Order: sequence, then C-alpha cells, then structure tokens
Amino acid sequence: MASFILRDVRIFTGEETIEEGFIHVEDGKIKSIGPVSDATHASIKTYSKPGHTLLPGLIDCHIHADMADPEALPQALRLGVTTVCEMQNELDNVRKLKKQTLEPDTASYKTAGQAATIENGWPIPVILAHNSSPEVLAEISKWPKLTNRENVIEYLEWSTNEMQPDYIKLMHESGAMMGRKLDYPTVELQRIIVEEAKKRGYLTVAHATSLQDTLDVLEAGVNGLTHTFCDKPPTKEIIDAYKKNNAWLNPTLAAMGSLTTEGKDLQHQFAHDPRVKGLINEDRVGNMCQCMAFALEHGKVQYAYESVKVLREAGVDILCGSDSAGPAKGTAFGLSMHHELHLFVHKVGMSPQEALRSATSLVAKRFKFDDRGRLEEGLNADLLLVEGNPLEDIDATLNIRGVWRDGNLCSAHASKMETGTP
Repeated sequence: MASFILRDVRIFTGEETIEEGFIHVEDGKIKSIGPVSDATHASIKTYSKPGHTLLPGLIDCHIHADMADPEALPQALRLGVTTVCEMQNELDNVRKLKKQTLEPDTASYKTAGQAATIENGWPIPVILAHNSSPEVLAEISKWPKLTNRENVIEYLEWSTNEMQPDYIKLMHESGAMMGRKLDYPTVELQRIIVEEAKKRGYLTVAHATSLQDTLDVLEAGVNGLTHTFCDKPPTKEIIDAYKKNNAWLNPTLAAMGSLTTEGKDLQHQFAHDPRVKGLINEDRVGNMCQCMAFALEHGKVQYAYESVKVLREAGVDILCGSDSAGPAKGTAFGLSMHHELHLFVHKVGMSPQEALRSATSLVAKRFKFDDRGRLEEGLNADLLLVEGNPLEDIDATLNIRGVWRDGNLCSAHASKMETGTP
C-alpha cells in the first residue's frame, strides 16, 4: 500500500477544521494528522497543496447497484464517495460487488443484502412496471415473502449466513405518494422484523415515502429512515416519533425532486457541470436529466424540505445519501451526493460544515462504521481533496483533485495530484 504526506492544506476532520495542516498516510491508514507545524519529516512521497481542502471520503448511505451495476463503485469513487451503502440487492449481485471492491478504483461497499419483503410488496410493483421479463420474475420469486415470526427468523438466519449484511432493510410503501394502493406489511410484522434483527445485533433501516408510512415504521422501532415523505407537511406527531426512537433520517431530497419533477432544473445543472465531464458516461448524464415522476400528482418537494427543516431543528440527525441507482432517473452514482449536499445547504439551511458532517462522520457514527468517516490517527485513509473551501461554498466539493480509498489514489485524479507537487 502507498505511503505519502499531504501538507499545506485546510483539513476538515469530519468534526473540526485545521486551517493549515498535514496528514501522513502509511499502509492505507492515517499515521498522523495535525497542524503543519507538527508535520512529519520523512523520505516519502510528499504533496503540497495550498488553497486546497482535505475531507474524509464521502459516505453515500443509500444506493442501489441493481444487477451488480459494474459502474456503481468506480463512478462513486471518481466523484469522491469512498464508501457506499446499498439498500437492497440479490445474493449473486452482492457477491459480485463485494468481489469488485478487491479491484483498484472502486468505492468500499456496505449492504443490506436482500431486503425484508412481502408478497407483491415494494419494490416489486415498480420493478415489474419497467421490466417483467422471465429473468426478473424468476429473481423476484426467490425474494422473502414474510408473514410471521417464524419466516422472519428463517429470513434473518439465511441472510446472516449467505448475505452477511451490515444492516437490515424494511420496506413500507403504501403507494400514497403515487396515488396508488399497494400491498405493504402490518406494523406488527415490521415490529417482529425489528425485534429479531436487534437480537442478532443488526441496525434496521426502512423505506417510507408518505407521512403515515413513516409513522408506522417508527412505531415498529426502526433505527433510521431511508427517505423523507413528500405527500403532506410535517407534523408534531412525526417529530415526536423520531425523537422517541432516537431515529435518524436520510431524506434523499434530490430523489424526491425527481419523484415530483420539481428538481429537474437542478438535475440538469449538476449533470452538465463542466467539472463532471469525463467522470461519468454520457448515458448517465442523460439519465440524470430525466425524472421518475411517481409523485407528480400527489407529492410536493417542499414538504420534503420542510420535514428535514423541522426534524433538524428538533435535534434529529440528518444523514446524506443519494438513492442513486442505474435505472433511477434523476440520479447518478457519486454525483448525486454533491447534489444532495447542495440541497442541504440551500434548501434546508444547514451550514456547509454541518452538511459535510452529515456525509462523513455522522453517517459513520449512526451506522457504527468505526474505521472511517473521520480523519483521525489509526482510521482508514479514505480521503477527498478539493480545490477551494467547501466549508464556505458547498459546491466546491466538485473541485475534485484527489480521491484515496485505503490510501490508494484513484487513477482518474492522478495527473491532477502531480500538478504543483514539489
């Protein structure tokens, strides 16, 4: 593994700022970090980057690498995301993606594996609306069809042995935000899943996009929500429910804007940002410029923004995650994290530092990733170097000059690192 020193940079550790600092990386770990006056003097590769800011690699706490999308992990890394958290995938795909992380230039991979699903429940309707081929039907036929404690236990034991998940994903989609009535689990079944998952040491996260669905899964006891709602304004009841659980929220605001189509202009802006050129393929650019539109008639993105504002003000932790997926219109692996950070600052009212914390140290804390998310001695050297100061201008996160996972520099940025190096 590479060893190097990066110095004369502003450092955001994930919690605090060192205005002129250094970091010493050895064998994929952070050996030392601090003000540049304390910099290590060693005969190893040294980069001096005045005018730049070093951040922990971003952690996208919500993606879907459907069909083991081979571009998901490389594209995420090129855009500064050193860890992705997948929220649903089949066993064969999970195995392929875990194997892919052994290759260079890929983001680290965390997963829920196969989500806790029911007969004809989410996301089956949306999948079959786009692809009902025999291959897809055969895959869905293998999904869990949970109904009681016995088969919940069977599912969790299978998942533990085969998937080795990092957390368990629940699905609770009634279809309210789409104006449809879908099959969805009872609160009692969801409570059983949470109870049995907790016995096995798992955190539980849940999909819900309407106010009532969110209240349901919070009543079941989940640790966090992987979307906010867009069908109604927030209420005191929802604040109390989050506080009762000490639950966190990953609102996926960019995806919500695609669901209602109100985010289309900003999607275009990020898709065609000149700093992105060469980091994502043209087909991914085109996909980001389209909208999912499921909530066009029954949702408002302003409700989503308001929900995050009131929950944040009430002290609920807000985590950054994009809901990026290959077929999900309005999203792009890696790029949508920068879009989400922009929304946190400009639509929710976070400071840039708070937004960056939501994509680094806070995700690591709430998901219990003890080896990443902060720039601290002994932790993984997962780093993002940008030109400028994203602590003043959040959009500077796209001025990417270097990305390292486990101390290894992403080849897409190697030439930029050499520019101006002593």
